[in-house]
Amino acid sequence: MPKAEIARRVHEAADVLELDKLLKRKPKQLSGGQRQRVALGRAIVREPSAFLMDEPLSNLDAALRVQTRAEILKLQQRLDTTTIYVTHDQIEAMTMGHRIAVMSLGVLQQIGSPHALYTNPVNTFVAKFIGSPAMNLLPADAVDLGLGGSGRLVGFRPEDVELANGRRADCAECDATVEVVQYLGDEQLAYLKLRDEEIVAKLPVEADLQPGMQRRLAIPHKKLHLFDAATGVAVGTVG
Repeated sequence: MPKAEIARRVHEAADVLELDKLLKRKPKQLSGGQRQRVALGRAIVREPSAFLMDEPLSNLDAALRVQTRAEILKLQQRLDTTTIYVTHDQIEAMTMGHRIAVMSLGVLQQIGSPHALYTNPVNTFVAKFIGSPAMNLLPADAVDLGLGGSGRLVGFRPEDVELANGRRADCAECDATVEVVQYLGDEQLAYLKLRDEEIVAKLPVEADLQPGMQRRLAIPHKKLHLFDAATGVAVGTVG
C-alpha cells in the first residue's frame, strides 16, 4: 500500500484506541492492556469484510473499557462491518450486540436481540446471565401466586420490585426483611430475606430502608416469569 494510506490507517486506529503517543515504543515497553489495544488496532487497520473479536477488552481498566466499547461501536457503524464478538461480560453483549447467542458449556441456549433475551429468557441460565443484578429465582410458593407445590420457580428482575402501597390485584405481594442496603446515588440495591430465600430489589433512593426493617413488596404479574424447577425451562408468565 502507499505510505500515505498506511499512515492514515495506523494513525486513525491509534487515535481511536489512544495509542497515538505510544507508536514508537517496543512491545516490551507496553502494558498488557496496551498490547491488547495494539492487537485490536492490527485488526482495524486491515478494514476487513468481517471482524472476529475474542474478549478484546478483558485487560483494559473499567473506564477505558467503556470508552473503547463506544469507539468499537462507532467504528462498526462507520465501516458497516459484520462483527462476531465473544465475551463473558453480559453488559458488553447487551450494549454492543444486535443479536446475542448465549452459550453454556458449549451448548447454545438462546439466540435473539438483547430485548428478546432480557424480556423472554428461555431458561433459568439465560434469565440469571442476562441483567445486572441477576434475576431473582425462587420457589413459586414463596410468593402468593396460588400455584402451590407445582414444581415451578418464579423469576423477577430487581428493577421490577416495588414497595407495596395498598393491595393491588395485578401484583403478587410478599413480606421481606431488609438485610443490606447499597446506595448508588440515583437508586439503591436492597438485599432482602423472603422466607428462606434471598432476593435483590432495585428501588428509588427516596424509600427509607434500614437493615432489620420489614417491608411489603409487590411485583406486577406481567413481570413474573415461570420456570420448570427440574429442567429450568421457561413455562410461561403469570400476567
